[in-house]
Amino acid sequence: MVIDNRGLEPPQPMMRTLKALEKINPGESLSIINDRRPMFLYEELDELGYCHETEPREDGSYQINITKTGE
Repeated sequence: MVIDNRGLEPPQPMMRTLKALEKINPGESLSIINDRRPMFLYEELDELGYCHETEPREDGSYQINITKTGE
């Protein structure tokens, strides 16, 4: 699943992302595209135990791949 958060004002991208993460199962991934690095989201993901990786895109946005760790 990919969520395009470009053009949204904070905290909308973070809220959309966290809501979508509630719906995925352990081992599944979610990719989001943001206009900027989501610094506050990283802290939240770390606290919740998600793995994440950020890739800069050619258009200046960032793709963040988030995986829900399995239990």
